[in-house]
Amino acid sequence: MAADKSQLQHDLSELDASFIRVLEDVIDALVANGSLRLTDLPEQALAKLNQRKQTRRRLHDALDLIPDDDSIL
Repeated sequence: MAADKSQLQHDLSELDASFIRVLEDVIDALVANGSLRLTDLPEQALAKLNQRKQTRRRLHDALDLIPDDDSIL
């Protein structure tokens, strides 16, 4: 029974992480089409959103080992 609960908690955590990314994409789409202004969000929500975006950007930059400059080839 405990193993089942542990697995369910793990599954829920993974779903939460995926769903957070969906929410970020929805917020970006709403901002892009003018339905939402970032200033409409509570200050704490905006801070967390910005922190996630900055962290994702740093991760992407860290993993981008080959520059996009085609002149190298």
